[in-house]
Amino acid sequence: MSTSTTIQHPSKPPHVTLVVNTFNAPDALEKVLSGVNRQSLRPMEVLIADDGSGSATRQLLDGWKNRLNVPLQHVWQPHEGFRRTHVLNQAILKATGDYLVFLDGDCVPHTEFVADHAALAEPGHWVQARRCFVKEQHVPAFDLSRISVAGWVLGRRIEQGLKAFRTPWHSVRFDRELRGVIGCNLGIWREDLLAVNGYDESFTGWGREDSDLAARLFHLGRGRKFVRGRAVVFHLNHPVASRAQLESNQARLDETLASKRVRAVRGIEERKAT
Repeated sequence: MSTSTTIQHPSKPPHVTLVVNTFNAPDALEKVLSGVNRQSLRPMEVLIADDGSGSATRQLLDGWKNRLNVPLQHVWQPHEGFRRTHVLNQAILKATGDYLVFLDGDCVPHTEFVADHAALAEPGHWVQARRCFVKEQHVPAFDLSRISVAGWVLGRRIEQGLKAFRTPWHSVRFDRELRGVIGCNLGIWREDLLAVNGYDESFTGWGREDSDLAARLFHLGRGRKFVRGRAVVFHLNHPVASRAQLESNQARLDETLASKRVRAVRGIEERKAT
């Protein structure tokens, strides 16, 4: 493991596809898309990976297709339980950018979010950045274009407040660890996602699907750039999803680690074949 404070640039800036995962949370998604529309560097496209939301989300996205300053595509599947891996693979297949940035539909991005991920992109690595947490009772009033982040942190409306600031300095730690892996703030080269066969659709229900992807990227030889002070997002707290399948998903992850498996058991190639 090594540390660095210097961002490594690829030979040319990547073409960024922003993938936003959502399910039946149109109020949160509205705040996220408002943040996307204020980006200093626009992604080339936005794909909404939707695990079966109802008409309220569809109507919201129909309106945003005319308001968003980049192309917006709604990638939808019927809701048959928590199947985040399935719809993310669909989005990966539809993406045209060479670098995919993943953002959850309850995480509002800082205005430099896409620019930071583009700057951090480096061949042979993938990027994991952090998140702070807007307390659930304050989520309705959260508007990043109007609030003082410092005031909200000091007022304890935002938890883990040090992660709420894009700082003049930042740190990049190069490692191959699973600790700290979260799917709501990732940057991964599309060719690497295809090489590991995308997300493993054997993982259903909440938990460990992102760690499994990270482990297989490590097995492929792709290290992590673990970033603080850049690519800031604000998680809008909400009731937690069911953890009923966490134990079985952990067993799947353990098997991936023990076998050093690179490719998903059931991933993008299997989806293309159906």
